[in-house]
Amino acid sequence: MSGFELHIEKYNLFKKDAENETVSHPSRIDAYFAAAYQLIEACMSKYGLHINKHKMVRAMLTQEERVFKSDTETVWRKFQLLENQIRPGQAYGGKINGEELKRAKRVFEEIEKICEKALKNDSKGV
Repeated sequence: MSGFELHIEKYNLFKKDAENETVSHPSRIDAYFAAAYQLIEACMSKYGLHINKHKMVRAMLTQEERVFKSDTETVWRKFQLLENQIRPGQAYGGKINGEELKRAKRVFEEIEKICEKALKNDSKGV
């Protein structure tokens, strides 16, 4: 299985977990985060690139703007919103909040839309 195929498989698994309403809100938010990361990695893999760590998303995307072109900043900013605000607030903070789950889903869907566009432009959709 190629890197692309593996990232797509993981993206689909994490997305399925995120959409599973029997799972806790913090776990679903974590799954949206993981799904977004795997989908971004899938896009990068189409160019022979590998991020390697979620903490490196911004650096790699800004270094390799050819992947997302004019959407590069949007992707890394949305990803950082999931990574540094929504996810920690629910996983480590004092609240469990359905509104943050909705917010995580919206942010994930924005990333997903851009990634699907990038993959389509590469002529191999998700």
